[in-house]
Amino acid sequence: MILVALPLRGVSGVDGGDLNSQIVSVFGTSSQLWITGLIFLRLASLVMLVPGLGDQAVPPRLRLGFALLLALALAPLVGATLPPMPATLGGMTGAILHEVIIGLMLGTLMRALLFTLTTSGEIISLHSGISFAQTANPAEAQPSSSIGTFLAMLGLVLIWSTDLHHLFIRAMVDSFTVFPATRPVMYADGATLMTRTLGETFSLAMQMAAPIIVFSLIFNIATGFVARIMPNFPVFFAATPLSLIVSLALLALSLGGMGMAFLEHYQDLMAIFVRSGHG
Repeated sequence: MILVALPLRGVSGVDGGDLNSQIVSVFGTSSQLWITGLIFLRLASLVMLVPGLGDQAVPPRLRLGFALLLALALAPLVGATLPPMPATLGGMTGAILHEVIIGLMLGTLMRALLFTLTTSGEIISLHSGISFAQTANPAEAQPSSSIGTFLAMLGLVLIWSTDLHHLFIRAMVDSFTVFPATRPVMYADGATLMTRTLGETFSLAMQMAAPIIVFSLIFNIATGFVARIMPNFPVFFAATPLSLIVSLALLALSLGGMGMAFLEHYQDLMAIFVRSGHG
């Protein structure tokens, strides 16, 4: 890299003053590189967790490359909201950590609702009697129940097929207005939003699995009565296949409603950042 010190009059400098000179390279001035770097740090932290792009199956180089291209595209749009390059190493470190924390916080919020379908699948598997069937989940790089993996992949397909992923980029742009780089990180608001999101996620998961839960409760009570009336009858061997068949049938019938409820809930979460960014 070729570095040259050139006098640049009238350019905003360290701590709001004027710079007599900046380091210029083939990639731009030091101020431009600083602004692009801050944008890249926030976006890279966010992209590492965003549904789809942030899955373990996607190579990290592709995720970082996408974040870099997006940072270059957003630099002219949000560069004015970023602070100038600090004069001290401590100030630079604080600014870098500030952007990384915000990116991780937003990425975690975007990914939290994807656990709705996984949790619902785990509940359905437990009540239908096939929780022992484990399948590798590409999104998490660890095994989970087959129904949970199926529902997680279904939710991811619904997000990208309905263009809901466009809200990801919109939220990335608006995040520089909602969470300005010149203000301290809003830890309290982020913790409150995360707590509310996790609560709503579990509540929605229970609502999605409600038909199977109700059927399992009634079926188990009826099976208990049969076992008391006919002690010699092999209730377990007769009831298990029937419970599995009916549970899978109920799941198939409720997939449409589960998908619509999930998309509506996810869109409401993303709209928090989009609407706030535009007043």
